[in-house]
Amino acid sequence: QVQLVESGGGLVQPGGSLRLSCAASRSIFRIYTMGWYRQAPGKQRELVAAITSSGITNYADSVKGRFAISRDNAQSTVYLQMNSLEPEDTAVYYCNADHIMTRHEYWGQGTQVTVSS
Repeated sequence: QVQLVESGGGLVQPGGSLRLSCAASRSIFRIYTMGWYRQAPGKQRELVAAITSSGITNYADSVKGRFAISRDNAQSTVYLQMNSLEPEDTAVYYCNADHIMTRHEYWGQGTQVTVSS
């Protein structure tokens, strides 16, 4: 099984930045599309950003130009750099691994991001 461990969440002021990290436990990291999802109170879980093994990215319209997803296959880690944070970005952020062939998914436990003054 793939285990995903997120880190980097916390409290930040509007306009600030955070970098989330998600470390995978297996050496087969390259065969997974990686993504970040978030869920705010009273809202559905939504895709924030995704990145394929070859580096193709996709972003939600609400974060385009502010967030950047990247991956380090050697370290089996995916990152989400979040800049110009807004209160609307407040949510629990979840790391996701999507097997490129079977489409089986693994989820991290989530990390809280709170944007408030």
